[in-house]
Amino acid sequence: MFPINETMGQYSELFMLLAAGTYTVAFIAFAWDLAKSSKMLRAVDLKAAELSGQAAEAVRTPAGVGARASGSGVDRADAHLSGPAGRAERPTSALSGGASAGAGQTADGSMRYGGERRAPARVAVALTVLGAAIHAAGVITRALGAGRVPWGNMYEFLTTGAFVAVAVFLLVLIRRDLRFLGTFVIGLAIIMLVAASIAFWTPVGHLVPALQSYWLVIHVSIAVMSSALFTLTFAMSALQLVQSHRQKTIAAGGADKLGFMRLVPNALSLENLSYRINAIAFVGWTFTLMFGAIWAEKAWGRFWGWDTKEVWTFVIWVVYAGYLHARATRGWTGTRAAWLSIVGYLCVVFNFTIVNQFFNGLHSYSGL
Repeated sequence: MFPINETMGQYSELFMLLAAGTYTVAFIAFAWDLAKSSKMLRAVDLKAAELSGQAAEAVRTPAGVGARASGSGVDRADAHLSGPAGRAERPTSALSGGASAGAGQTADGSMRYGGERRAPARVAVALTVLGAAIHAAGVITRALGAGRVPWGNMYEFLTTGAFVAVAVFLLVLIRRDLRFLGTFVIGLAIIMLVAASIAFWTPVGHLVPALQSYWLVIHVSIAVMSSALFTLTFAMSALQLVQSHRQKTIAAGGADKLGFMRLVPNALSLENLSYRINAIAFVGWTFTLMFGAIWAEKAWGRFWGWDTKEVWTFVIWVVYAGYLHARATRGWTGTRAAWLSIVGYLCVVFNFTIVNQFFNGLHSYSGL
C-alpha cells in the first residue's frame, strides 16, 4: 500500500507543477489583455476627441457645410464607437468633473458581460479552466494517496486553498464579468502553489489521532471556502483604492496614467460587490469559528483555550465584523472600508503563515 500512496503523491506533485505552469501562462494572458485593451481605449479616446473637434468646427460653418460635416464627422464617431468593440472599448459610466470626453470613464458598474471581443481575455479564461482541471487532478491524487481529505497540513491547505480560490473565481465569472481580477487571483494562486512546493512541502502521510475526525472535513472546508472569498474581496478592495485615486485625479483635471483601469468598474461598484461577498464569507468564517470550538471540545475537552490559532481566528472574525458593521451603520464607505477589508485579509494571511510557523500551540502539529 505504501508504494501506491507514494506514487499517487508523486502524480499529485506533477499535476501541481503543470497547474502552476498553466496558471502562469493564463496570468500572462490576463496581463496582456489589460495592456492591449488599455492601448485600444486610448486610441478610441484620441479618435473621439478628434471627431468631436471636427463636429465643433462644423457648428461654426454655414448650415449646408455643417450638415455635410455632421454627416462625415459625428456620424462617423457614432459608427466608430458603436462597433463590435462593445463594452470594453466603450465604457458606460463617466466621472463628473472637467475630464475630457472618455478620459474619465470606467467599465460598466453592473459587471455584466457585453458584446466585446477580447481574444486575450477569452484565452486567459480558457487557460484558467484548463489549469483548474489539472489542479483538481493534483488535489484528488493527493487525497487518494493520503487516504483522506487533502487538507491535513500547510502544504495541502495551500494547494487546496489555491484550487478553491481559482474555482470560486471561475464560478463567479459565469454571472459577472470579473476578468479584470484575473491577474490578481491567478497571481495569488501561483504564489500559493510555489510557497507550498518550496517552503511547506510535506510527504503523503497519515494524520495524528486528534485530526482523524469528520470535523476536519467540516471545519477546514468551510475555512478554505471563506478564505477563497476573502481573497476575491481583497483583490477588489485593492483595485478600489487604485480606481478611487484615479477617479479623483481625473476629476481634478489630471492626466489618466492608468488607462488599463478603464476595464475595471468604478470604485463604488467594486465596493458594493466586495461588501456583499464579504458578508457571505463572514457567515462562513462564523461557522468556521463555531465548528472549531465544537471540534476542540471533542478533541481536547474544552471549547476555548486561548490557543494562538484560536485567538487569531477570532481576531479575523472581529475585524470583518467591524468592517460589516462600520460600513452598514457608521457610514464607513470608500477608501476606509477598502482598507479595513484589506486589513482583514492580511490577518487571514498572518494566521495561516506566521502563526502556523512561529507560534507554538495545540495546532502546531497539524500545520493548520
